[in-house]
Amino acid sequence: MYSYEDRIRAVELYIRLGKRTTATISQLGYPTKNALKNWYREYEQCADLPASYVRLESKYSAEQKIVAVEHYLNHGRCIAATITALGYPERRLAGNQQSRHLADAPASLARAARRCAATKTTAGA
Repeated sequence: MYSYEDRIRAVELYIRLGKRTTATISQLGYPTKNALKNWYREYEQCADLPASYVRLESKYSAEQKIVAVEHYLNHGRCIAATITALGYPERRLAGNQQSRHLADAPASLARAARRCAATKTTAGA
């Protein structure tokens, strides 16, 4: 996470360099290309950047996450089977295109499963 000053410095340099992403990142050493473009878009819309980040609410409730992790741990630790059984997240996009990556749930499932496994291991020791 970057401070407000770091983000403003990057956006102002980006504008000064003619909106050249690579030149801006090379000179500053940060951020990523997408972060810079997003900061610029926010700056352009509001004529400033927000002073702090706003954390978005999770797509899935805590209860849904617990059910998913329990299913994952109790059914062979297979994310694909868990997704199929629980029906989320949806694998397909509009039409027949496959999503490049599943939504945030599989990564969350895997992290949560590792935490659960680690907790069970340390609790049993």
